[in-house]
Amino acid sequence: MKDANTSSKTFRRVVLLCLFVFFLASAGAFPADEMTSTIVIGNSRIDVVVEQGSLQVSKEELLRWVQWAAESVSAYYGHFPIPHVLLRIIPADGKGVRNGRTFGEKGGFITIHVGSNTTSQDLGTDWMLTHEMVHLAFPSVADNHHWIEEGIATYVEPIARVRAKHMDATEMWFELVRDLHQGLPAAGDKGLDHTHTWGRTYWGGALFCFLADIEIHQKTANRKGLDDALRGILAAGGDIRQDWPLEKALDTGDQATGVPVLRPLYEKMKDQPYDVDLPAIWTELGVERADGKVRFLDTAPLSQTRVAITYGSVAPGSAAASPISILAGDTAMNFPKR
Repeated sequence: MKDANTSSKTFRRVVLLCLFVFFLASAGAFPADEMTSTIVIGNSRIDVVVEQGSLQVSKEELLRWVQWAAESVSAYYGHFPIPHVLLRIIPADGKGVRNGRTFGEKGGFITIHVGSNTTSQDLGTDWMLTHEMVHLAFPSVADNHHWIEEGIATYVEPIARVRAKHMDATEMWFELVRDLHQGLPAAGDKGLDHTHTWGRTYWGGALFCFLADIEIHQKTANRKGLDDALRGILAAGGDIRQDWPLEKALDTGDQATGVPVLRPLYEKMKDQPYDVDLPAIWTELGVERADGKVRFLDTAPLSQTRVAITYGSVAPGSAAASPISILAGDTAMNFPKR
């Protein structure tokens, strides 16, 4: 029988050997001029691969961008949606972030392009990576329901960034007031399941989420919202790696909140135009837009619902998600909050 000291040394050698083998395997999986890192958030792992190409931003700035997106999604859902995701960052010409795509294959897979002239400030204001990570938190549904996948990602993304303190609430509401009308039905509309225009897919889906969020809050005296429904779907195993009928997802969300909202609203919006008086809703929520800005009216009938939608159970002054460590192939580090 070995003594404790000998056993401890043996254990450390085994661990170091395993890490060395893992590093060699990882290094051999990609060309030498690619950068690989792993971000750990809670019990989840994000493997980041930056493909060959010229970028103005540094490795640290890229990883901080990934961290902020992961923090935002975790702030909304309570944790990162899936145990592992592979993120491939592809350098491209020009400036800005574009062409993000998310898949359920390989346990979760995201590709996104970053322009060679993109700056750190561009990454700091980017919405697309958070949008793509939100996709991880909902099951894959049939093609005619693509609006729910894009609608959730469009609606949740800015709220998630506000909750992680990576976006200001006034900016979030300004953009929602500015853009949500694009989801309203136009002449000849046949409902969300049968009208596959860009506006109805992205903003029509976001409109569905917005209306559901308000109604859930109203029926629960602001104790629950759409985030509770989406967390319930995720907790039941409904993430991007799974194929679900849309009805199953909506019923699961309604069970999580205890009020029937998602399924009845879908029945109203799926195969016919559903008119919404957005100006009246902004007035009830106490959101007033003028001169390129918004201001909040706390005397409005649904002002507390507006606050609950914005922050959920996270008070405006509370801490954001836990720090994230960069491991495997890079020196461990914690990035400061913005």
